Amino acid sequence: MTQDEWGQLKHNLRQEIGTSNYRNWIEPLQFAGMDEGIAVFHVPTNFIGNYVRQNFGDEILYKMARVSPSVERVHFTTNGAAATPSAPQDTPPMHAMTKSASRAPQQFDDGGMIPAAPLDERFTFERFVVGKPNELAHAAAKRVAEGGPVTFNPLFLYGGVGLGKTHLMHAIAWELATNRPEFNVVYLSAEQFMYRFVQALRDRKMMDFKQMFRSVDVLMVDDVQFIAGKDSTQDEFFHTFNALVDQQKQIIISADRAPVDIKNLEERIKSRLQCGLVVDLHPTDYELRLGILQSKVETHRLQYPELEMADGVLEFLAHRISNNVRVLEGALTRLFAFASLVKKTVTLELAQDCLSDVLRASERKISIEEIQRQVAEHYNIRLSEMIGPKRVRNFARPRQVAMYLCKHLTSRSLPEIGRRFGGRDHTTVMHGVKKIDELRAQDAQIADDLEILRRTLES
Repeated sequence: MTQDEWGQLKHNLRQEIGTSNYRNWIEPLQFAGMDEGIAVFHVPTNFIGNYVRQNFGDEILYKMARVSPSVERVHFTTNGAAATPSAPQDTPPMHAMTKSASRAPQQFDDGGMIPAAPLDERFTFERFVVGKPNELAHAAAKRVAEGGPVTFNPLFLYGGVGLGKTHLMHAIAWELATNRPEFNVVYLSAEQFMYRFVQALRDRKMMDFKQMFRSVDVLMVDDVQFIAGKDSTQDEFFHTFNALVDQQKQIIISADRAPVDIKNLEERIKSRLQCGLVVDLHPTDYELRLGILQSKVETHRLQYPELEMADGVLEFLAHRISNNVRVLEGALTRLFAFASLVKKTVTLELAQDCLSDVLRASERKISIEEIQRQVAEHYNIRLSEMIGPKRVRNFARPRQVAMYLCKHLTSRSLPEIGRRFGGRDHTTVMHGVKKIDELRAQDAQIADDLEILRRTLES
């Protein structure tokens, strides 16, 4: 394998994996030559070497072996360190794999980050817009990303779709790669954890699986609600969790709801997850959405420097598209692309025409679950306590407030509302609504609570 052959091979890789992946992961590689069948590459950091080996190593080895059959392994090294056949950053031998073979299980070396799922280069702390609904989650994530000892373990982030959970998870991983490059960091989804567990069972490699996941410095699991109801996976996750906590290794978890509200998740796991810091990423408010749009506009202006934007467009979008940040960002991208194609100024009228379908779909629809969660948070009680059977005043009054709001802010019937409050009869809902109607005229505190909750839910 010569430098010219590697140059041509790099060109082919760029066409296959795309410009962004090529620029971030393949371009930094420096082909240092061959050493007894091993193609040696110098890389700037352990992190890049580990990532390339895990995600592109098989493809590189396959292509190199087709050009030069003497290539049996690919090795990545930093600072010109010598490469040996047993070095931990080697790919498997060529004879042990084919181009269509599935990825080998994750292996760990003595430093760097080994992502089991690809990280999005856009999801960094620098690009995370902080506002009141997410400031605690952001602060906690930044603290963990420093890589030093923290007083909470695990960090549990939860919230609805498009509120920033995955962004913060990726940002932590990127930051750890910079702050603590010697750390073994694993980021993966709960489904990938389950898949690897099942694969280990099938291949009779459970000891390898256990060693793999219990020898990390930081374990990050996204969307943990997906292991609920999977008994064997939950059991292994529980033991992995305990082993890492006992070793004072950091665990970071995300889900779409709080641990106590994840159905079919074992109580012992719920209890463990609640031992750390549980942080809710609240739905975005108007100010945060506007801040996100203003941040994205700066990026789009680099791509469309000729475009002009009229006043009021961002404010309009921040007000109308309130249910999902991803939809909001996508709408702005679409608007700029459309304006560029038709060569028009981005005006309010253009936005309404271009995004008519998005605006219709984003009309505010308040759900019973959202009302229950907001009321429980407002009165500082657990959601399970509000919808549970207890009739003590501390739980009964918030329950009645939530029923009242469900009656007035949703189109759901009284029987359906009753079912969503622990299977209560519709007459119970009627009584609760009537009681709050009476109290709001007599009790200023109740009236204020209702107004605050209504504004929050409609924002």
